[in-house]
Amino acid sequence: MIDKELKHKIDHKTKPLGALGILEDLAFQIGMVLGTASPELHLPQLVVFAADHGIALEGVSAYPQEVTRQMVLNFLAGGAAINVFCRQHGIALRIVDAGVNFDFEEGLDLIDSKTGMGTNSFLNGPAMSAKQAELCMKYGSDVVNKIADGGCNVIGFGEMGIGNTSSAAVLMSVLCDLPLVDCIGRGTGLDDEQLLKKQRILETALDNYHGNNDVSDLMAHFGGFEILQIAGAMLTAAQRGMVVMVDGFIASVAYLCAFKIDPAVKANAVFTHQSDEKGHALLLAYLSATPLLHLSLRLGEGTGCALAYPLLQSAVAFLKDMASFESAAVSQKS
Repeated sequence: MIDKELKHKIDHKTKPLGALGILEDLAFQIGMVLGTASPELHLPQLVVFAADHGIALEGVSAYPQEVTRQMVLNFLAGGAAINVFCRQHGIALRIVDAGVNFDFEEGLDLIDSKTGMGTNSFLNGPAMSAKQAELCMKYGSDVVNKIADGGCNVIGFGEMGIGNTSSAAVLMSVLCDLPLVDCIGRGTGLDDEQLLKKQRILETALDNYHGNNDVSDLMAHFGGFEILQIAGAMLTAAQRGMVVMVDGFIASVAYLCAFKIDPAVKANAVFTHQSDEKGHALLLAYLSATPLLHLSLRLGEGTGCALAYPLLQSAVAFLKDMASFESAAVSQKS
């Protein structure tokens, strides 16, 4: 059995039992996901899904909606934080237009998965139709299948979308049955007055919901095109036997959606960091997830995935190259 082989291999490296801490758990998980006691990470990829949110027009963000498309162009020009970190660590980066409220010119290195010109505001009605929600799941799946077909076995997901912390906060509240106020954070940097306004708007939106509380209905009503596409992408990545790196608050809510659909996705998920966004620590606790890093990040874009990827490499490296007590002729604990 691969699990026993992995545990024996990890435990018999030249170190005290458990001395490499979470790195040992990570090595075991990667080996289990890839189905071998000698795993290798191939062609790491990070995919950033971008989309606009109608709820942003209600005044829940410190930044205007056009920042979404401006940041997509920044990604394509190589100037964002995620570009820097992916270049640093040898991670291929792809950008997806999941539903930006802008018509990009042809010829850009941009994956077109546009589900609409941004979602509707969910203040008084659903963000998207059930059909659009289904398309999001399919589009995310299609993106991952193409990447997996190219030989990639480790993938992370980032997002960009002004207003998406609002969508994520409400989804977290309804899917985890947690108080909304505990899920709402400052997002792009709201001051105290703006934060109170955001809370009032989202509480009103939740009060105005009269759906059936089914997971699919909640995802369509409060979701974002990029959040649902990431959920579909994560499910397919797990089905394809890939290691799935989960980024910060928004990406973790996308994972939450995927987990509610198929809990088996948890076996593949590596939670790369704990965001500084208010609800993230609570969400990680709900998911019984241990993040690799605590850097007070709240940028999104998949930056936590890129920064944590070297830890995955280290986990695989010690499993592959570190001597065993037997091979190094080192005495074990008596």
